[in-house]
Amino acid sequence: MDTQFNLQSLVRPNIWSLQPYSCARDEFKGRDAHVFLDANESPYNAPLNRYPDPLQEKLKAQLAPLKGVRPGQIFLGNGSDEAIDLVYRIFCRPGIDNVVAMAPTYGMYKVSADINDVEYRPVQLDANYQLHADEILASVDDHTKAIWLCSPNNPTGNDMNRQEVLHIVNCFRGIVVVDEAYADFSDQEPLRLAVDRYPNLLILNTFSKAWASAGLRLGMAFASEDIIALFNKVKYPYNVNALTQERASQALSEMMKIEGWCRQIRRERDHMLPALAELRITKRVYPTAANFVLVKVTDANGIYQYLVERGIIVRNRNRVQLCEGCLRITIGTLQENNELLGALRQYNNM
Repeated sequence: MDTQFNLQSLVRPNIWSLQPYSCARDEFKGRDAHVFLDANESPYNAPLNRYPDPLQEKLKAQLAPLKGVRPGQIFLGNGSDEAIDLVYRIFCRPGIDNVVAMAPTYGMYKVSADINDVEYRPVQLDANYQLHADEILASVDDHTKAIWLCSPNNPTGNDMNRQEVLHIVNCFRGIVVVDEAYADFSDQEPLRLAVDRYPNLLILNTFSKAWASAGLRLGMAFASEDIIALFNKVKYPYNVNALTQERASQALSEMMKIEGWCRQIRRERDHMLPALAELRITKRVYPTAANFVLVKVTDANGIYQYLVERGIIVRNRNRVQLCEGCLRITIGTLQENNELLGALRQYNNM
């Protein structure tokens, strides 16, 4: 694989030769300094008067052992959406190149493709929401720069077959992005632990789900040092603010609490699935390895509106191909889940 993967051939030539913006703090890096008169910052209101670490080095050093990777294999961005956008900006020439993606899946892959004027080629999952590597690869041509996969998938909730995913990684000479936003709720070993074996593999993760920190807007990407270096070259200089870095560092020191939240969500998920399945309005509860469940119901639009009127918000996926008639329900607290079930039981008996 290493001898056949050529990163430079995938990167847009202007990006490969790009001279990145030099941050004010880069020039004295590694030296002891205490008077900062270089960045036109105010001398007042410390520490918020100073620009944040542009490469988040302390945070990455703290995160690396928890994720089983090296600090140089980590990109941190303004949500996973920044990393998604950077894939297009680094690898895809507007109006020329394309990407392939499984469908249905997370909508931002296509939105970002449209913004960047890159052709987006969806390949439908089967009736059990599984991908087939040969169908994905059949949609690839000489202008395909990336393949988008998501496991556990959003909105379906299920893990993708690992052998099918690895078949794609082994056969495709472009970038394979696997979004593992929900991996902390799955029993499947995360693929980020394999980035050393696959130089074309890029893994996405986030603080929004298992870390219960969606308000921080902090996304993660894991890949080879060479790919991460490209991300750091193209990103905006101070893309993660100081308050986010500080709060994320605090979260990383509270692993026992985070793991406890994940266990509780899994327990609630195990309680919710059979409770939803026994309702007369439920046609199917799909298998899930995420912190949500996709449920096929008798009247998705009507039930959705009924819940909204009672102040309970779920996601109506009725218009998503292969998810017709489905609601996506996030696993909440015991009280929230019981309130939802109570409302659905009332509807069930109407």
